[in-house]
Amino acid sequence: MASSQQRPLGAATDACAGDASGPDTRVSDNAREWFRTLRPYRNASTTRSLIQLGATAIPLITLWVVTIIAVQYGYWFALLLSIPTAGFLVRLFMIQHDCGHRSFFRSRFANDLLGHVIGVFTLTPFIYWRKAHAIHHSTSGNLDHRGIGDLHLLTVREYQALPKWRRALYRLYRNPFVLFGIGPVYLFVVKFRLPLDMLRMRKGTLLSVLATNFGIAAIVVTLGILLGFGDFFLVQAPVTLLASAIGTWLFYVQHQFRDTYWARDDSWRFHTAAIAGSTYYVLPRWLRWLTANIGIHHIHHLSSMIPNYRLQECLKDFPELGQVNRLTLWESLKCARLSLWDESSQQLISFRTYSRS
Repeated sequence: MASSQQRPLGAATDACAGDASGPDTRVSDNAREWFRTLRPYRNASTTRSLIQLGATAIPLITLWVVTIIAVQYGYWFALLLSIPTAGFLVRLFMIQHDCGHRSFFRSRFANDLLGHVIGVFTLTPFIYWRKAHAIHHSTSGNLDHRGIGDLHLLTVREYQALPKWRRALYRLYRNPFVLFGIGPVYLFVVKFRLPLDMLRMRKGTLLSVLATNFGIAAIVVTLGILLGFGDFFLVQAPVTLLASAIGTWLFYVQHQFRDTYWARDDSWRFHTAAIAGSTYYVLPRWLRWLTANIGIHHIHHLSSMIPNYRLQECLKDFPELGQVNRLTLWESLKCARLSLWDESSQQLISFRTYSRS
């Protein structure tokens, strides 16, 4: 692939603590041109996809089996094993994510079939999630189209207009313990069993939800009878807890950073929102592999048909893209306190900053 002739996308920034220049100085005027430039990378490779699937599913199953055996010799050892097991479950979800974008295989049928199967193990009804996530991609950064497929976020004005008890509820919701602990478990274990928010608006999702629930019940009953329900839940509960928390954190830091992009409908632009409103989460190589390159999120949002295993190629061939909204693992921790969008400064701010101002 030839090197890029595009204009630089801007200097590297600390996405949570950088300057207050805003997205216009960090993103080129030709985000649409980048979309066209990256089009050749949208071709999936069946061989690479199958290798990635095997390199994810086989270790996941092996770790789960070893963990269930370890319960008999000491639960603390089983808890330690639940950490890598949860990591591979997250990686499996990322494959389901690609299937939802129909970018993992070239065949639409293969993507949908694999997405449905994986959904049973990730507790995520495929059709429902795919539709909600498509709405997220088509409205990301649009202040007038929030509510489906994203995290609840208020502007400063909206927060000010709330009564005190609703402000307290929003503060509770944005508390990291709730946002990354209780919230993910509720989402994957409870809400996804009957997601009423879209069942009323999108036809055809109910069957997918019921089929996923039936598959989950069949696995739980079968493994419970074979292994014992107590041991099964002792193993699966921490894996589900960790995997759901990790997945929610990844989704959070990909969009919730200080100089992110939010705009009203009349000035919102899809390609600009994709680049300016998404981070390049710079992770260690092993974490980048385990999360299937989801940290290269600005490129993914700009062209969601690019398979996860080709996103790194985009960065290699177009290094300018690696200088936008860079966010390291350590820097990302600062983003956890950001809770309100300030339309006047065009920044995401914390409750502490709001109180001071």
